[in-house]
Amino acid sequence: MISRRSFLGGLAAASVGTPFLANAIGSAAGARAAMSLTLANESGRGPVWTYIVGTNLATGQQCHVSADGQLVPVSESDNGPDGYTDYAIPVEGGGTTLSLPQGMSGRIYLAIGQKLKFHANPGNALAYPAGWVTSDPNYPVLHDCAEFTYDGSGMHCNTTMVDMLSVPLAISLSGAAQQSAGRLRDGGRAAVFSALAGQAGFSGLVMDDLRVIAPGHGLDAGRFATDYLAGWIDEVWNHYRSNTMTVTAGASTFTGSVQGEQFAFSGGVRAFSKPTTRDVLFCDGALAAPNDGVTGPVAATLGAGFNRGVLTDTGAQPVADAGGYYRRPVTNHYSRVMHENTVDGDAYGFAFDDVCEHAPYIEDPAPTSITVTITPF
Repeated sequence: MISRRSFLGGLAAASVGTPFLANAIGSAAGARAAMSLTLANESGRGPVWTYIVGTNLATGQQCHVSADGQLVPVSESDNGPDGYTDYAIPVEGGGTTLSLPQGMSGRIYLAIGQKLKFHANPGNALAYPAGWVTSDPNYPVLHDCAEFTYDGSGMHCNTTMVDMLSVPLAISLSGAAQQSAGRLRDGGRAAVFSALAGQAGFSGLVMDDLRVIAPGHGLDAGRFATDYLAGWIDEVWNHYRSNTMTVTAGASTFTGSVQGEQFAFSGGVRAFSKPTTRDVLFCDGALAAPNDGVTGPVAATLGAGFNRGVLTDTGAQPVADAGGYYRRPVTNHYSRVMHENTVDGDAYGFAFDDVCEHAPYIEDPAPTSITVTITPF
């Protein structure tokens, strides 16, 4: 499985990530395959535009997909007189179908009412919308995205609330099987906004009726307490001074305990310094997870367990049963609320939510079509 951490790494670096490289090279020698991409609008709102942007897996260049299905490199010369590119493709009426070329990892954005403003920076690097930043030119625009990698091994895709929830999206993937993910319950968007507005410490994450933002972004914006999880982090650290954690990752097992001020594990795993609230919410910093099959799985397990509030329930980690998640008074209620309001209970409420497969991620080795739908709200 290609995790969301791989998606993000590829986008941030604007380069070919290790999990994708072999597949990209394997397919680059032949004709580029394509599949059908339908953008559907069930919301009754409009007008709607889509933007398909990301990284060309064969070249490492940032790119966008044109209306005729071509993978086009991003260029600083694409910026118009207003300083922004226009990679928008209109979504007509109830939906538009395009051709999606193989060999790309990126995002499918959908914007309602106004176009998004993407700026091509020097070096032909694209600046993505940051709807959680009030000064971002895209802040006033209702928009959201799905993420995907379409390579020689098939289509890998997900919806995500890791950064924010603005426009409810669902994905449907056809190929060797018929799969779907991401759909909110009826009235789910309004329920999310209401629940977070009423949750102590989380009300600052509600940005009018535009979106709710993730607590990590809220922390950076001064809208969420920087020490919100400090007591829970201390509790975990103190617990494992006298107890042992055993992390199982596939066929590998790693054992660890807190020694001094670091969580030390067997098997060549990097020792972990005590994380901050921000580290936990972003699953980064002290909890950064390299794609090495050793430190990465342990970091992901710690990040998931901190966010879900289960690290002291048992020394056997990760905990697969979602029935035990988010029961602590101080926990990642943003993620809890997202999971409670999806049809299948899956959500990307934080970056390591794919641990034990509780994320809206689907993949197919022989894809024929994908539909990204704006659902009613």
